[in-house]
Amino acid sequence: MNNPYFSFPLVLVDLETTGANPQRDRITEVGIVQIDEQGSRSWSRLVNPEQAIPEFIQELTGISNEMVADAPLFAEIATEVLDLLQGRVFVAHNARFDYGFLKQEFKRLGMRLQAQVLCTVKLSRKLYPNEHKHSLDALIARYGLTFSGGRHRALTDAELLQQFLEVALKDHGADVLHQAIAELLRQPALPPALDPAQIDELPESSGVYIFYGHDDVPLYIGKNHNIRKRVLAHFSDGNPKEVQLAKRTQRLAWHETSGELGALLLETSLVSSLEPSYNPPQRRIKELGVWRLVEKDQVLQPYWTPWAEVGSEPVFGPFRSRREAANVLNKVIDGHGLCRQILGLEPKPKSLAPCSAFLEGRCRGACVGRDLTHNARFAAAMDRYQFPAWPYQGAVALAEGPEWAPVLQVFDQWCYLGAINSLAELPALLAKPRKFELDVFKLIQKEFKKRVRSLQMLGEVNL
Repeated sequence: MNNPYFSFPLVLVDLETTGANPQRDRITEVGIVQIDEQGSRSWSRLVNPEQAIPEFIQELTGISNEMVADAPLFAEIATEVLDLLQGRVFVAHNARFDYGFLKQEFKRLGMRLQAQVLCTVKLSRKLYPNEHKHSLDALIARYGLTFSGGRHRALTDAELLQQFLEVALKDHGADVLHQAIAELLRQPALPPALDPAQIDELPESSGVYIFYGHDDVPLYIGKNHNIRKRVLAHFSDGNPKEVQLAKRTQRLAWHETSGELGALLLETSLVSSLEPSYNPPQRRIKELGVWRLVEKDQVLQPYWTPWAEVGSEPVFGPFRSRREAANVLNKVIDGHGLCRQILGLEPKPKSLAPCSAFLEGRCRGACVGRDLTHNARFAAAMDRYQFPAWPYQGAVALAEGPEWAPVLQVFDQWCYLGAINSLAELPALLAKPRKFELDVFKLIQKEFKKRVRSLQMLGEVNL
């Protein structure tokens, strides 16, 4: 038997690309090794990506713009590549990267790639659980894998995967290797109404996913650094709630993000706007507003103000409703011996008479002229609720993603404006209307405290 690694034909694949994003980057080289009962066969092609290759990627791969200038477009080799892939288990190192790029290239041409996918990173982890590193470089060093071509050339790396399979076969034997591959390929039972093609499309990247039910009603919104892994986990969990969710799921949607922050921001916004039934109930915003402290007859008094009417003056809040705001104010009053009469919250008699709280020992006597520090104590007590001024000159950004292709998450005046890939996109982003979201504001505050050194000032950008 010439295919000892598995009971099904394999195709080992490696790609070189212009970047990490299959939506905007393109393939520069394809390397393929077919393995079946007839043995193994290699195939590779350079590809004209129809865009410039970044200099650092040219240095990494050794593939220059000049080398691909006369190479075929992917459209010219697409049918040949698809014939080489179809009917085989798709094997690659960090497989979803290569699989995702090829699916996107085929999608641009109105073609479809669908296959079982085996990641050799996961296979290495499964077979060698005591090893800490499973990158291709680590496998080369650990097992003495050899190559003659350029290290980061597509066919070289695809052929290295066959050498790793040979090492695994010698170390563990055919039965163990077959079983490990079969377990990694095994999929959980899917919801009967869900199109299996959607599972095939799920990315292994950070982002937010949405389960939809009948009539496209949103059922559940979640986030994870690996969308695919987390979604499949929902379908393999025997928890009654998860089983019920799976039965009701008819469609999936997802949004890839640059990292955890982008996913958290998007999840917070979507849960608030879509209110999916399987997520924990959200605290509703009935009337977003704040307290303003206004001096009247030399006495500071609180005035409720809807958020839409807030200007540049200091305010305290915001609160989701008048009731929440009143609860906070009552807590402040009772905790500091303040007077509701003086604050304008209870009718003030014509004659100087104590309020009911004074008679009960809960007011320090501002209502009868005995508390000369009332204003100062009220202001100090409210200070912890003061809405913070935006601490920067203009918009700021937090970078996420790889250092060579960071995504900037942009914020201004406690609002999340969106994500950009370069400062050239900033003017259009700043021109969009801002929307203040309370939960997002709290998230931004927390993230700024954690990552204050990572903040990139954008206020000086020449617009």
